[in-house]
Amino acid sequence: MENILVEMNSISKSFGSVQALDKVELTLVGGEVHSLLGENGAGKSSLMNILAGIYTPDTGNIKIRGKQVDISSPKVAIDLGIGMIHQHFKLVEVLTAKENIVAGYDKEFFIKGSKLSEKIKNISLKYGLEIDPDKKIYDMSVAEKQRVEILKVLYRGAEILILDEPTAVLTPQETEKLFDIIRNMTQMGCAVVIITHKLNEVMEISDVVTVLRKGKYISTVKKTETDTNELTKMMVGKAVDLSIERPPVGERKKILEVLNLSALKSDKTKALDDINFEMYTGEILGVAGIAGSGQKELCEALAGLYPITQGDVVYQGESILGKNPREIIKMGISMSFVPEDRLGMGLVASMNIVDNILLKEYQKQEGLIISRRPSKEKAQIIVDKLNISTPSTDSHPVRLLSGGNIQKVLLGREIESNPHVIITAYPTRGLDIGSSYLIYDLLNEQKKQNVALLYVGEDLDVLMELCDRILVMCNGKITGIVDGQEADREKIGLMMSGAYKEEIGL
Repeated sequence: MENILVEMNSISKSFGSVQALDKVELTLVGGEVHSLLGENGAGKSSLMNILAGIYTPDTGNIKIRGKQVDISSPKVAIDLGIGMIHQHFKLVEVLTAKENIVAGYDKEFFIKGSKLSEKIKNISLKYGLEIDPDKKIYDMSVAEKQRVEILKVLYRGAEILILDEPTAVLTPQETEKLFDIIRNMTQMGCAVVIITHKLNEVMEISDVVTVLRKGKYISTVKKTETDTNELTKMMVGKAVDLSIERPPVGERKKILEVLNLSALKSDKTKALDDINFEMYTGEILGVAGIAGSGQKELCEALAGLYPITQGDVVYQGESILGKNPREIIKMGISMSFVPEDRLGMGLVASMNIVDNILLKEYQKQEGLIISRRPSKEKAQIIVDKLNISTPSTDSHPVRLLSGGNIQKVLLGREIESNPHVIITAYPTRGLDIGSSYLIYDLLNEQKKQNVALLYVGEDLDVLMELCDRILVMCNGKITGIVDGQEADREKIGLMMSGAYKEEIGL
């Protein structure tokens, strides 16, 4: 007999005029891993935030172990045995693991340190979670921090665990360890929900998959009775070809050379440490690494936006070190930068599409009066080409667009400037499958036109399919550059963690 722990019936939730959830159903069974799948904006996180007590539903009801409940706050959810591990960890860096685990948990407020450590170690052994209770959070790897978050909810007696994009910041080896932990938890009778967009991981770890599309419940299927193509069709509403084209490398002339590049973070530790590599025309150079390994600083340093303490950046034999973006443009170099922070650094949130394009174009116009017409024409071309959903190009602020449409505006603007070099940081983050594949096609089109591209990504499978070479970073250093077609997932994972270093000869 199934051990049904959660029943969410006809759940609806709206935020203003946006219907986030529309009569959604979900049943969670003890001993099962249940993946919640859907495009960006499908309602996955909203549904789980309702179960975790962060939101309250407008209509519908929730039963926990057969009893109808009102989950009015996260504390009520915890008392009912529901714990959510968010993508961005909620830990206090200067405290130890055990101090974080009991923080805010009044039932264990006066427990002795040695007894607490023993209790945490017992839970760790039970579920296969390796953790040192007395280790400070700031001394931990990303995977260790995630284990502390999981221990935090298990310590409070959670049997229903929600993991939001749990593998986004893990190496393949750490992902495998996490999956082992999840399997241990289900063997103990827990119900585990994974919010994800990675279809290969869904097929590896799940027992059951529920698909949402545009806030509506589509279907719940057993993993053994489906495949990635069918799941994609349910997510998108139509069949999608999941293969990424890899056009042959173009003329491959050296265009950019990075020599002994070093840069410091605000706390004076090294963000970049003696970085050396070359970029070639007609090639996509991928960058892989755990979050915070120096990818962001590298992109900004190349674009003239991050101070460099040592080394040089040479464009076709000429140094661009210390030059800001405007000075780089005046040198006749057309470099496009698609930053990780779309609205903070890439676009002006309060401006419309036309004005955001004008910001990039106005310096090319002569005379005192700036004409908006060329930018308006270019805005319409970008909207049509990239299928951007917007009421208007010249009266609707970009901050009111969806995340996917904002990214299309930014990438479209940068590509339309006919650059020699394109630097992109996580260009498909938060985008649905259709939009992601459109971005890959756009980048490949630039490659065919002999543009040199730097692509920073977090999905190793995409990096291996899309990129010609993959540069791997760990703690601000390059641990190797590998051929994209011959890349080995396990080896790249070891390089990302610093456990393996390859001689750079490509």
